[in-house]
Amino acid sequence: MPTLNSILNNVFGSSNERKLKKFQSQVIEINQLETVYEKLSDEGLKNKTIEFRSRIQSGEGLESILNEAFAVVREAGKRTLGQRHFDVQLLGGLVLNQGDISEMKTGEGKTLVATLPVYLNALEGKGVHVVTVNDYLAKRDSEWMGQIYNFLGMTVGTITSDLDEEEKRKSYKADITYGTNNEFGFDYLRDNMKYNIDQLVQRGHHFAIVDEVDSILIDEARTPLVISGQVDDKSELYNKIDKIIPRILGNHIDIDEKSKNVTLTDEGNDFLDELLVTEKLMEKDSSIYDMENVSLVHHINQALKAHKIFNKDSDYLVKDNQVIIIDEFTGRMMEGRRFSDGLHQALEAKERVMIQPENRTMASITFQNYFRLYNKLSGMTGTASTESEEFLDIYNLDVISIPSNIKISRKDQDDEIYRTVEEKYSAIIESIIECNKKGQPVLVGTTSIEKSEKISQNLVPETLEDNIEIVGKNFVSLLYTNNTIPLFNGSKFYDCSNFLKFIKLKGYKFDNSSNDTNFLFGKINKLEVCMDTNSPPPDTHARHYQAGCLSFELSYNGTKVIANTGSAKNFSKDLSYLAQSTAAHSCLTINDTSSCLFQKN
Repeated sequence: MPTLNSILNNVFGSSNERKLKKFQSQVIEINQLETVYEKLSDEGLKNKTIEFRSRIQSGEGLESILNEAFAVVREAGKRTLGQRHFDVQLLGGLVLNQGDISEMKTGEGKTLVATLPVYLNALEGKGVHVVTVNDYLAKRDSEWMGQIYNFLGMTVGTITSDLDEEEKRKSYKADITYGTNNEFGFDYLRDNMKYNIDQLVQRGHHFAIVDEVDSILIDEARTPLVISGQVDDKSELYNKIDKIIPRILGNHIDIDEKSKNVTLTDEGNDFLDELLVTEKLMEKDSSIYDMENVSLVHHINQALKAHKIFNKDSDYLVKDNQVIIIDEFTGRMMEGRRFSDGLHQALEAKERVMIQPENRTMASITFQNYFRLYNKLSGMTGTASTESEEFLDIYNLDVISIPSNIKISRKDQDDEIYRTVEEKYSAIIESIIECNKKGQPVLVGTTSIEKSEKISQNLVPETLEDNIEIVGKNFVSLLYTNNTIPLFNGSKFYDCSNFLKFIKLKGYKFDNSSNDTNFLFGKINKLEVCMDTNSPPPDTHARHYQAGCLSFELSYNGTKVIANTGSAKNFSKDLSYLAQSTAAHSCLTINDTSSCLFQKN
């Protein structure tokens, strides 16, 4: 039986359809202007920018020139990029211009859509910011779409982390500025620490379009941007506190995993009072909440978080005697970033690595508060409907879904939910094997390094034709679908232990089809590969590396060659000799090996 809501939708259309309907007349008018602007010369089209700015200075509003401006951008796009804005892209631009979120499917050309409202709002001369998620996209989009803006007489700037203040100031003075959410936020914080207005790099917050708006304004909304300064070294105190944390029991604390916070119970307070006195960290007959012990409480709270909330290889990892944060959204290492308020030092004490000086917060702001500074804010993404209520409540942004230009043939399947983790992993493995059989490369994203390694270890080697490699921090990638790979090439070398990490392959075929003796290929009947933590950097010569290769059984044209050595250098020479004496297309078989380098000397 049809519901009242479905009946109303059939009569009046859905809420989204009604919102789009009001733009239809503007799309028609923009299309009618297309034939007019096609007749203009390049110079004539460029002069429209001067005309629009003059009209705005005379008191005319943006809405009165909107249709003309959009038509000019469309024509400029055809002449510079060879790309014409489709009608659905005009709809997306109209949504962005009114300060809402344009939800468009992947591949519908959101980057091109943004040029419409960006150009229109840049005519006011107050600057427009286009926010991307990384430096690469900021550079790419500014250069790519910059062709349209430059053609129409506008300036374009790009903000990246490697620019100095003068270069950033110049970029912010441009009509249109591309950059990442992090750079815009940190530049704002640095400006707030300046003593002279002439030292500021930003010139205000007029209008911003945020790409991947759900990721930046929802997922990372509460992520604080922090600028810190060093304070006195307290590494000894961190180590002393760290030693007593294991003695604190479950009944002494309350853990709130959602807010990542640990608080002491009444029983825990009494226990700590006695323990700190015993360890001579606090005076007798005093309490941890006495004024003179405030700093001590802070150190204890941070140490409790480090031990009870933050997990190694999930929230952080230890590399080169340093604690490195793992981005909770991307799984990538955030080298150079540190937790504030002594938490990073507490983690360093926990992991027994060198404790770096503590930092004091000098300036801080969340992405949520930063982007609410803009007079006008809009965004675009392929997935915003699920967070539509949050966008409306927090930012007063409405989410409007834009139809695709042509009917989408892709099938978007529903999510699958499993009762146990084992069942889920089993299904993932089956899916990977199925894709592999079709010759499809597979990229598997997980939320932690541990899960990535678990999936890679669970893959059944006998059923895969590809190598498996840990990529970054939380991705497993299947590579080399053509089944051919050189073991060494000229002066370059490959460390099998890192290249085929945790993998056991059987029957992997190598074929030399290049007639080049610089390449060594062979059929590996059995290759046992272990994790090798002593592999040299890429510029280190193999002869200086002891690989621990103790025994190898090689066969060439049916004749076995035994190589007993503890040095990668000698074994490398043996392989080189065999490679040089081997005719093209012949086969070298390695029956048993573990963790070695291959390099031609």
